[in-house]
Amino acid sequence: MSKYNPSQFDDIRPYYDSEIPAAMKRIVDSDFFGLLCTYVYPGHNPEDVRQMMCSFKTIRDFQLEVMRCVNEQVIARSITDFTYSGVEQLDPKKKYLFISNHRDIMLDACLLQYILYKNGHETTEITFGANLMSSPLVIDIGKANKMFRVERGGNMKDFYQSSKHLSDYIRYVLTEKGQGLWIAQRNGRTKDGYDQTDQGIIKMLSMSEPTDKIKALSELNIVPVSVSYEWESCDILKALELYERKRVGRYIKKPGEDLTSILTGIAQPKGRVNITFCPQLTEADLRQFENSTNNEYHRQVAQLIDERIIDAYQLTPNNYIAHDLRYGQQRYCDYYSDEEYSAFETYLERLNTFDIPEPDVLRDIYLGIYANPVDSKRALLKGKNEKM
Repeated sequence: MSKYNPSQFDDIRPYYDSEIPAAMKRIVDSDFFGLLCTYVYPGHNPEDVRQMMCSFKTIRDFQLEVMRCVNEQVIARSITDFTYSGVEQLDPKKKYLFISNHRDIMLDACLLQYILYKNGHETTEITFGANLMSSPLVIDIGKANKMFRVERGGNMKDFYQSSKHLSDYIRYVLTEKGQGLWIAQRNGRTKDGYDQTDQGIIKMLSMSEPTDKIKALSELNIVPVSVSYEWESCDILKALELYERKRVGRYIKKPGEDLTSILTGIAQPKGRVNITFCPQLTEADLRQFENSTNNEYHRQVAQLIDERIIDAYQLTPNNYIAHDLRYGQQRYCDYYSDEEYSAFETYLERLNTFDIPEPDVLRDIYLGIYANPVDSKRALLKGKNEKM
């Protein structure tokens, strides 16, 4: 017997197939359809694209004919080498909760969906922050792409209720609806280069099964996923935000800033990109923390996810160059060439275009975005008595 009533999630769920035709009509009638058409279908007659999209009847139609092409355009235009591994360990008959580090608003999840599709797996549902639902067009594209709404903020009571609601929905999707699911390891993107799972995410996942903390997580089939970009998505935008936070103690987003980050992330050159599916968290993995308090248990599980993501994270010459530049050394000079070093220094000169009181602080923050993953990897290897 079902534990949940699907209608209780109508406020956050993606579209049903029956809602796709109306959503497609709104998308093709939007002011941004021409721009969307030019990027996704270069050289195609917009009217032909319009008719094609208006013929869609299911989410699969939209994902196969639009989102697949979006990913292919992103890979062709902004990624020099797209690689992935670990997908062969996934059972096509199982539904997984993929928890990944979060570097780009849209691409982390979208590229993962592309890998699943290319390897014969169903695509998953995707968490979608309510702050990103800034326009009817974004809502239609998101909900047609299996994205569901995640509320953020509010008072303590509202936060608890929205967390419980989200936890119930995630368990419903995986155990009853029969869909996989993607969620980031923390609210908001990693901006400083340190990939760290918020133990609050683990606590939230456990809320829908409060009687058995091992079962609460083991039945979700959690698979950590490590996403690595050679050129960090929105790197300068992230550095400017961190600089402002450090200078005045807070950062206030400008109107339309999230949309700017989405578009920048899509268009910005990313160089080499890798996505690695890490080993699943098994019941045996979780039982080693069984005698811990709930709070400690959540922290230990979050740390285990971090270890697998950091272990699989692929460092590039940029990471080593940034580390040597930041600390005025040549410790990792064997990991990059003179040409790569010069290219990174040239890229770094873009920071000089900003008229700010403390340019050296901005430079250090920017270098940290690339250098900090080296420290994370080194700390993990040190814990294993290995060197790099």
